[in-house]
Amino acid sequence: MIYCRRCCMPETTEGIDFDENGICRACNSSEQKMHINWEERAKSLERILEEAKAEAKKRNSPYDCMVPISGGKDSAYQLHVLTKVYKLNVLAVTFSHNWYSKIGTYNLLNCLEEFDVDHIQYTPARSKVNRAAKKSLDAIGDACWHCHSGVGAFPLHIATKFNISLLIWGESIAEMSGRASHFEPVLKFDRDYFLKVSAKVSVKDLSDQELKYREIQMFEPPTAKECEEAGVWGIHLGDYIFWDEEKQTEFLKKNYGWIEDKVENTYKGYKSVECIMPGVHDFTNYIKRGFGRGTVHASMDVRTGLMNREEGLKIAKEFDSEEPNALNYYLEATGHSKEEFYKIMLEKRMIPIKDITPEISESKHQGKNIRPFVIDFIEETRKEADEEN
Repeated sequence: MIYCRRCCMPETTEGIDFDENGICRACNSSEQKMHINWEERAKSLERILEEAKAEAKKRNSPYDCMVPISGGKDSAYQLHVLTKVYKLNVLAVTFSHNWYSKIGTYNLLNCLEEFDVDHIQYTPARSKVNRAAKKSLDAIGDACWHCHSGVGAFPLHIATKFNISLLIWGESIAEMSGRASHFEPVLKFDRDYFLKVSAKVSVKDLSDQELKYREIQMFEPPTAKECEEAGVWGIHLGDYIFWDEEKQTEFLKKNYGWIEDKVENTYKGYKSVECIMPGVHDFTNYIKRGFGRGTVHASMDVRTGLMNREEGLKIAKEFDSEEPNALNYYLEATGHSKEEFYKIMLEKRMIPIKDITPEISESKHQGKNIRPFVIDFIEETRKEADEEN
């Protein structure tokens, strides 16, 4: 494969583009950050937020804006900026993938207490999640269609119902994906943003007799007309303030008690810590495209000077190829056998030389059993109650 000459990202990365020097768009975007006038960007953000306040008052809405949150580091930092710095009255909205980890549950609840915001959450039924996760593997080549769709659709449902025009997301798409840059914002937030960026398959196309359209209708955004009538639009804070997730994570840990944890298939403990399944998501990407989250994080560290490219490639190889322990739960929940899982994923491979089987190793970095925290919590609480009685 062809790799970026500066970082560790390969040509199979979705939306990647190399310049005449063989440097990927994400690396160029990282350089662009150093030449942006962030004071001017901050002024633009202030104007947007002041206009949102005025619009909320005009509409007689109790909320200045909406922040879709998971409790992860980005949404926690969003709440800090908007409630503590800009003093906005925020409605926090969560689409729950129903795969929350123990630490993720703590971080979400802690955010609500620390930032003192109203909160609405939608949690799809376990059986629905399991069936969607099974179909997702064949439809898009990872387990997470319901999350990709839900995080885009549910906030829009609430925005149109409660007449909230401005949605505020966190990290810019220019930050690490390579699908855009700070000087070339290819994708603009709209009703179909998450369908284009991550879900890939619509609700109608995924539904069938096993997973009926009516069951997953909440995963489809409101109509374009409804969004237009409500004046719904969105921004990413990372397009207006200098985004430094290492620094921001340390800030959240120190000031708000936000907690990191082990995350499968990477060496960093803050990205997607709220979910038990990022290892499965990133492992499927490794089988399809030849890289996983270890490569993505190593590339970020190479761009910021925390390691050199050779070190990045070495550490990425160590983590990307590990079969995650969460795969056992995925197989249990969906009814897929391990053989079926690998058969489907090998058919999804985009590697230039398709007859090479990916190197797969046992997990050395996470040894415990992995299940959604709510399942363990219910079982443990019942056990304690039985013992007391």
